[in-house]
Amino acid sequence: MKPRLVLWGNNAQNERVLVALELKATENNICVYIFPEEVVIEVFYQQMMEEWRDGKPLDFPENHLIIERELSVTESLLPDDYQVERPDVVHRAQTEWHFTVLSGKVYETYQQELSELTEQISHLQAYDGSFWDQLRELWDKIQVQVRDRTLLKSHSDQLRNRCNELFARMKSLRSELDATFDRNSKDNFDKFIASIEAIEKKITDGLRLAAIFDELKELQRNFRSTKFSREHRTQAWERLDAAFKLVKEKRYGPEAGDDKSPSDRLQRRYEGLLTAIEKMERSIKRDQEELDFQNRRIERSEGQLEAQLRQAKTKMIEERIRSKEEKLREMTSTRTDLEQRVAQQHKKEEERKKIVEAKRLAQEKIAQEIKEREEALKEDAEKLAKAAESLFPDEKRDTIKTEIPRTETPDEQTPEVPENIVEKLEDLAEPVVDTAEDAIEQATAQHPDDAATPEPKNEPTFIEEDTTDSDDKTLV
Repeated sequence: MKPRLVLWGNNAQNERVLVALELKATENNICVYIFPEEVVIEVFYQQMMEEWRDGKPLDFPENHLIIERELSVTESLLPDDYQVERPDVVHRAQTEWHFTVLSGKVYETYQQELSELTEQISHLQAYDGSFWDQLRELWDKIQVQVRDRTLLKSHSDQLRNRCNELFARMKSLRSELDATFDRNSKDNFDKFIASIEAIEKKITDGLRLAAIFDELKELQRNFRSTKFSREHRTQAWERLDAAFKLVKEKRYGPEAGDDKSPSDRLQRRYEGLLTAIEKMERSIKRDQEELDFQNRRIERSEGQLEAQLRQAKTKMIEERIRSKEEKLREMTSTRTDLEQRVAQQHKKEEERKKIVEAKRLAQEKIAQEIKEREEALKEDAEKLAKAAESLFPDEKRDTIKTEIPRTETPDEQTPEVPENIVEKLEDLAEPVVDTAEDAIEQATAQHPDDAATPEPKNEPTFIEEDTTDSDDKTLV
């Protein structure tokens, strides 16, 4: 948290005031600036929020109050007569600023040790392993504080930079060893690039991608354990990453996994939320483990300063855990909502699939019925033609054939029976109506398959309507 805060609040007379708090770490106290609302113009307020909070100097108006208070964990940072709109921010600043002050004292201790070691190393004319060991020992102590997060990031960075300068000085004296390391790194890099090029050639030749992908994973495992210089490691990683991307593109295609349906988007959001919840739970678990560790270390602290530092550290960790648990509750609530939406979406998808399946079955049934009707029409037309052969003489039969046109269907030629065929047959059959029954009996005896053929007057006529969509044909 920044060492300066700006918040709106109220005084004892319930008058609105602008409250600014500034940490004075070296003096271990807090400066509280109180500005009445009437002197806080918009320009001054924006300068306070954008410049003063970031550490820039700013001229304050004359009509303001300054209160200095000692930084304490138990007592409030604000005077008793003042309240702010965000007391949780002030409480959080109180715990973190107390930790900042104690961390600064530990930082000053390490700075003093580094100054003494720097003075000794600066007078070295040749490499001395004892000073290297002292520097490593001091750096290990700093690393413990960095891992325990008992130092501010800015302090740990400064200590790291000073140690790096000393290490650089020692490494300059150990140039021969550095040269050997660089030569080994160059050899490892050349071997690694040769392996990558061999794999890239296999990809170009179109060999089995699954085996190539396994080779890349094995190469990646070796990459982590191989010693490279910083430059070589960066270049090798870029080549390895490019090879992975090429294999994935060849294996799955550039559009793989690019489904933009609402169901897939909702599912990806849900899976992403589950991953975020899992990470948050792991983060809370790590904080809780760190809190338990700090509580155990308090009992074995060496000196009052370290004990106070670790107590401040526990306060800060507890505040962080509380904040993360609130976020976790919000994420859990969102997960419940998404689960309901996913269930609803799945239900809609199932209903949509049922509708599509029902439509498909209906279309298949209609197509089957159309096929059966067409076959029935064909049989009826053949029976009608046979009946006409037995009923009428040759010249009349030719007339009937000319009256019955044929149309082609996509599958085969099927006779089409016109609507007025019955009337024409009745007109033609009228002169021989008296002998029709005898002719039918004779035709039936000669053609047993036509035994069920009814008389022309009672024959129903099926008319097939030609529509644009073959699946929607209607039989009337």
